[in-house]
Amino acid sequence: MYRQHFGLLRSPFEMTPDPAFLYLGEAHREGLATLVYGVRARKGFVLLTGEVGTGKTTLLHALLSKLDSNTAAAFLFNPKLEPLDFFHVLFDELGIEERCATKAEYLLALNRFLIARLGKGLPTLLIVDEAQNLSPEMLEEIRLLSNLETPTSKLLQIMLVGQPELNQMLSRPDLRQLRQRIVLRHHLRPFDEKETADYVEERMRLAGYTGPGAFDRGALREVYEVSRGIPRVLNIVCDGALLLGFSRGLPVIGRAQIREAAKDLELPAWTGADEPAEAVAGAGRRRRGWLGLFR
Repeated sequence: MYRQHFGLLRSPFEMTPDPAFLYLGEAHREGLATLVYGVRARKGFVLLTGEVGTGKTTLLHALLSKLDSNTAAAFLFNPKLEPLDFFHVLFDELGIEERCATKAEYLLALNRFLIARLGKGLPTLLIVDEAQNLSPEMLEEIRLLSNLETPTSKLLQIMLVGQPELNQMLSRPDLRQLRQRIVLRHHLRPFDEKETADYVEERMRLAGYTGPGAFDRGALREVYEVSRGIPRVLNIVCDGALLLGFSRGLPVIGRAQIREAAKDLELPAWTGADEPAEAVAGAGRRRRGWLGLFR
């Protein structure tokens, strides 16, 4: 609704991981470099962690866009599966059409598929998102996939992605074999204050804004305060503030609009909680008060 008011060609703060709006802070650039290196160098297990809303899934999409088109990538984002269901989804993602009835048959078929690809010099990648939701049993199943190898090369690159709880799970004594196989790790931190301001301004520019600044300096500082630099919260607050500006005919968003949008969205900065990440998902749905009338 506010796009015409601010001269935008598209909405700048959508929640989808659109590569056209990719902005990489320092931690994101380092993280992307780590992921790309892990795949190209065939390092085996790679671990990416970060709080809710810090941009892990966006970074994964950026990774996939940088990989060679010959890389086969299976992206599993619902890890709460039984072993046979897991293999069924994995085969579907990799385009393996062989029918299997048991885990042993799946493993044999997968091994044949991976050896055939290795013989052609083609890499294969498995990404497991939200891996903190995996059971210890499924983590062990995934570890066993790393046994698919030749004397000189891993047949399958495996990337575990999840919230910090994943590190706690991997510290379990019964998962030490998996923990020891992780050769690259990266923790994705939120943006700092400068990165937050750059993120907001870059997204506005990419959306078609050509004015001197839709968010004034006070607004940008306030955005950082209420979001703590978490991209998902940034998007929610800025989207709400633009809607406020449109409803009141404001040419520029100021600190007051950011504070009001954050309060209306019931972000933890306004309810007394320490970490905004805990209520980010709900904040995007609640949209209570007058602001909800525009949704």
